[in-house]
Amino acid sequence: MTAARIPPIQCLLTFEALARLRSVTQASEELCVTPSAVSHRVRQLEQIIGTKLFGRADFSLTVEGSEYLAHVREGLAILQKFPTSAAAPGKRKLRLAVTPTFSRSILIPRLRQFTDAYPEIDLTLQVSIPLLDVVAEDADLLVRFGAGRYADLEYVCLAKDDVIPLASPAFVREHGPFDNAEDLEGIALLRSPLEPWRTWFAANGLDWPEPVDGSQFNDIGLMCDGAAAGMGIALVRLKLGAPWLENGTLVRLGTTAPFINPIPSPHAHYLCWRTGAMDRWEVAAFAEWLKQALG
Repeated sequence: MTAARIPPIQCLLTFEALARLRSVTQASEELCVTPSAVSHRVRQLEQIIGTKLFGRADFSLTVEGSEYLAHVREGLAILQKFPTSAAAPGKRKLRLAVTPTFSRSILIPRLRQFTDAYPEIDLTLQVSIPLLDVVAEDADLLVRFGAGRYADLEYVCLAKDDVIPLASPAFVREHGPFDNAEDLEGIALLRSPLEPWRTWFAANGLDWPEPVDGSQFNDIGLMCDGAAAGMGIALVRLKLGAPWLENGTLVRLGTTAPFINPIPSPHAHYLCWRTGAMDRWEVAAFAEWLKQALG
């Protein structure tokens, strides 16, 4: 039997303040958090308990919300009876191990949302490259890219992705046009064990072997930088390659199907943790936020 999940205390405090003050602004001022943090915590609480707490825009409570508020206030009152240290408890520490390009392309652009919503959590980000056995042993949460088989860890799929060949505009002008998949024969293909070409070859009806010559990279971001510098064509995941596509340093090779239709990657990004880690509210809060942010 699975134990019921206990909502994070900051969600309960936020719910009680909003129910009492009936104003996001006033609740945020009382709790010393942003208005968006108030809204996020209430949504998180409603998702955890599976009940809508507020019925209308004036923050009037639903019947279930009124009943739940009574229980929350009772529980908070009991907790307040216990003596606490006069010293400030300090921030909660959360250690996150992330692969480099996932961090730069996907996590960092969104991370301000989390730090605004949870100012009482201090994040420590560490680089992890499991493929090369560069791992953060003491991390509370790990983001890994692979097939989703981690015998020593619990995990949940964060995001799947599609792959497509990309190159610099100058490289495409010099070596193009590219109309058919066969046009890549003899062209410099950048390599990475993180994203083998055989996925794209097979999807486009090519029985070519995995390239064994040419520049190789153990980080997708470095490979994108190499492609942007004109070193060759890179097979890139669209979510990870978004910054290069958006600033125009990488482009698709042409306008025909092989070069505009992305191919599903056989792997995905997973959030991993050791058994028991989710018992800490800050770990559970970050995992819940990240799943929603990438959903």
